[in-house]
Amino acid sequence: MRHAVFLDRDGVINRAFVREGKPYPPANLSELEILPGVAEALTRLRVAGYLLIVVTNQPDVARGTTPRPTVDAIHAALLTRLPLDTVLTCFHDDADRCDCRKPRPGLLYEARDSFDIELSRSFMVGDRWRDIEAGANAGCRTVFIDYHYDEPHGSGRLDFVCASLDEAATWILTPTEARGTNVNRPA
Repeated sequence: MRHAVFLDRDGVINRAFVREGKPYPPANLSELEILPGVAEALTRLRVAGYLLIVVTNQPDVARGTTPRPTVDAIHAALLTRLPLDTVLTCFHDDADRCDCRKPRPGLLYEARDSFDIELSRSFMVGDRWRDIEAGANAGCRTVFIDYHYDEPHGSGRLDFVCASLDEAATWILTPTEARGTNVNRPA
């Protein structure tokens, strides 16, 4: 079986637009900005043998505020510019009660089944409570990139808290016996 690093999209791979303390996705392809150090961090993880799979909620499609072709164009650009294996997307809103919307682990299970992934040897990296809970619900180790958003952090199990994907990759690539955990939950 293989192992993977699951990555949220906005705030982990590309810049999220923060308004009133909450992160929002780019509205169109011209607003897409890959965060500093992301390409290098992903390359280090790829060289170490990890599958790199983006799992993202994009409810603005269901809400009618972002057209699906815009989201698809952003994903195509990310797949062209970065060493990602795939992008799995939930286009639903909370009211749809689907299995794929994080914090439910449906997208991670889909990847597990498609790529023969051992979830207990995999990681979920995100910047919101839904990401961490989805990873914990799937049995992955979790890494929280803390941007100090003005929103609750949920109750998901945190294994490590950091400030960037580069720091997350360094921790993931540290041998297990030397890794330890960073249990300081965000304030």
